[in-house]
Amino acid sequence: MDSTRRQRPTTDQGTSDEDAELFWERHHRTRRAWGARVNPLLAETAAPLRPGAALDLGCGAGGDAFWLARRGWRVTAVDISTTAVQRVRERARDLGVADRVTAQQHDLARSFPAGQFDLVSAQYFQSPFPLLRSRVLRTAARALRPGGLLLIVDHGSTAPWSWSQDNHFPAPTEIADELDLDPGHWSVLRADTPRRRATGPAGETATVTDNILLVQRTAG
Repeated sequence: MDSTRRQRPTTDQGTSDEDAELFWERHHRTRRAWGARVNPLLAETAAPLRPGAALDLGCGAGGDAFWLARRGWRVTAVDISTTAVQRVRERARDLGVADRVTAQQHDLARSFPAGQFDLVSAQYFQSPFPLLRSRVLRTAARALRPGGLLLIVDHGSTAPWSWSQDNHFPAPTEIADELDLDPGHWSVLRADTPRRRATGPAGETATVTDNILLVQRTAG
């Protein structure tokens, strides 16, 4: 995801799944093409890996999926917005990677893509709606093949252009605790908070912090 894309809100506490789906459908219908680029921490993590099967949770404009596909990955790109999914399919055809990108519409509160993966990417998998995120990410961790990686990149600070100015940013160790994965089957390879220079939709720039958790499945 780009740093303004939030996806796949699984909702509770009185907010309906339909409201979340409508929100993201409206968002993608009205958004410009900005954001169809790879997220830098995904590129940093995936660049040295041997291509395999990847899952992009909340694919949005598809920048991550296209970047992976161009490097030989077979990508399942999922989004709650049917508009986003259709645009990813069309763009994949335009880029000549339609044979390596499968775009699917999922409300992850109700369904999850079938298959096993060597890489699952959850880039800024955050939402203005209450989000049952840990449940989804635990499911993602269980969908990894042995040796596979789950990369979670969250906001660790608020950019001036963010639609949410919430200042609560769980640390990577908190996220790992919430996932509650068996250390006999999964290990944490990275849990840190690097800073980077980010560019917003109008070309503005700001220094932001990312919260990174990288988990590897070590056993079946």
